[in-house]
Amino acid sequence: MRNDCVFCAILDGEVPCFKVYEDDTVLAYLDINPFADGHTLVIPKKHVTGILASDDELLAQVVSRVKKIARHIVETLGADGFNILQNNGEAAGQSVFHLHFHIIPRRKGEPLSFTPAKGDLGRLERMAARLHFEDGAGVL
Repeated sequence: MRNDCVFCAILDGEVPCFKVYEDDTVLAYLDINPFADGHTLVIPKKHVTGILASDDELLAQVVSRVKKIARHIVETLGADGFNILQNNGEAAGQSVFHLHFHIIPRRKGEPLSFTPAKGDLGRLERMAARLHFEDGAGVL
């Protein structure tokens, strides 16, 4: 496994994922232990450990994809809003040291919780099929 990084292993195809979106810069896939239905991770294809390790150009490219993917998720799922969560460093809750953004769809009246649920693989597969889009397709 490159860099002993599970996200790099996902990028290299060594670990499977439920892909939502991919282009030359990022891969977006469903979190295996989601905080909500449609909880998606967006990672750069270049290994950087966090925001402070990223150059500004890469960070701008990743954030522009986060916005595009979040819009697509909200519109596809009919969510009322979303959280973007991004942790830097162990003290901040970062457990995988590869820059990543969580997009967590939210609905009115739903309690705000960041407690993960054990992912149901069949449900994740159906959600990935529902959310999957290519660059140039879906909501941009």
